[in-house]
Amino acid sequence: MRQIKKYVDKNILVLGLGKSGFAVSMLLLKLGAKLTLNDQAELAQNEHAQKLKELGVRVIGGHHPVELLSDEHFDYLVKNPGIPYDNPMVKKALDLSIPVITEPEIALNVSEAPYVCVTGSNGKTTTVMLTQQILEHHLAPQNHHAYAVGNIGVPISEVVEKATKDDILVVEMSSFQLLGVTDIDPKVAAIVDIYHNVHLDYHKTFANYVNAKLNVTRTQTSQDYFLANFDQKEILAKEKEATKAKVLTFSENDQAADYFIADGYLQSHEGKIMKTQDMKLPGIHNQQNALVASAIAQMMGANDDDIRKVLTTFTGAKHRLQYVMTLDDRKIYNDSKSTNIEAATVAIPSFSEPEVLIAGGLDRGFNFDSLVPLLKKHVKAIVLYGETRYLLADAARKAGIKEIVIENSLQEAVPKAYELTSPGDVLLFSPACASWDQFRTFEERGDYFVNFVKELKTK
Repeated sequence: MRQIKKYVDKNILVLGLGKSGFAVSMLLLKLGAKLTLNDQAELAQNEHAQKLKELGVRVIGGHHPVELLSDEHFDYLVKNPGIPYDNPMVKKALDLSIPVITEPEIALNVSEAPYVCVTGSNGKTTTVMLTQQILEHHLAPQNHHAYAVGNIGVPISEVVEKATKDDILVVEMSSFQLLGVTDIDPKVAAIVDIYHNVHLDYHKTFANYVNAKLNVTRTQTSQDYFLANFDQKEILAKEKEATKAKVLTFSENDQAADYFIADGYLQSHEGKIMKTQDMKLPGIHNQQNALVASAIAQMMGANDDDIRKVLTTFTGAKHRLQYVMTLDDRKIYNDSKSTNIEAATVAIPSFSEPEVLIAGGLDRGFNFDSLVPLLKKHVKAIVLYGETRYLLADAARKAGIKEIVIENSLQEAVPKAYELTSPGDVLLFSPACASWDQFRTFEERGDYFVNFVKELKTK
């Protein structure tokens, strides 16, 4: 870890004691900062809060003391990425011209290890995991490592202390994190894709969402690389305006891009990398994720053998079109990360077999008419639950699906969906909605789904 002077003796308010809040607090203490931590939750019984208190951090729980920002001088406010900018503490900090940043900014400032950053609306986690495993295979003979960190669930602050200059960080960045980033310099940055109607409850407008994503490349230099989606032309134009890095492109089928898929191969203008049919992951969208991962890994020194070794064995990120099991000749997949309509549109056409689909979740005010053509082509029966069950049922009727079943909960939906399958079918859980009507996170939702599937096996 690089020792920098930027935060020495600075008064910093950390807002939110989650995983990243605790990790960045511990890092800031080592960097010489003076900390106050605030969380709206009561913290009297919180182990992390007590640990920080023992280390001299002032901990304030149970409310947001907005007056604190006026009464005292703070050099930075470091907020949990999920806390919106209309939070009273954040609004007050901005009114007082206190810089509001997020954990990745601090952690990456002190990283000795070179790093790459990946963002996008869908596919970024799978891309990060593939990239990390390819680079890990590449670095292993020298006893060095690639670490997958960031929005993937491991705070960057936890890893930067042990990652050396000979290691590599592969960082997943969400739009929430990127909105609070002003000074990062990834060796390679990539935007997998950008779709409408994603996180607009947080960003308010699509333009705001795009601008947040572009922070992944804005502070790169001409010595860096930026990997952009050639097929999203409007976004590509904005990306080229925003970056100073060398732009390389990828495409699902256009050979004018630097990396592309053609004739059944992942390819670049340097040659064929590997056959797509040799990949373990199902779906055209995962071919794109693999293409992006291959491109990033090559830019960081990996070769085609490293790529082939990983892509022929990797079976999927947890909750992202994750293969669960085959039960009585029915393949079952967990795609709980499908928290929006766009994610479902890439999951549903991933299989050639007939599908029984489980979907539903939080109602964000959208209709599901855009799914109708895919439902009509791929789905023979559908089981729906959650706040959106009747909206999804309306789309299913428009698609001509004859078996439409409404249930109240996922626990009820799983056995019913299995009843509707036949040997050779796929049972796909791709909710197309956020989880927060019945679950705390999409990870929790996916874990419950897997457990309900396991219960089928015992019956």
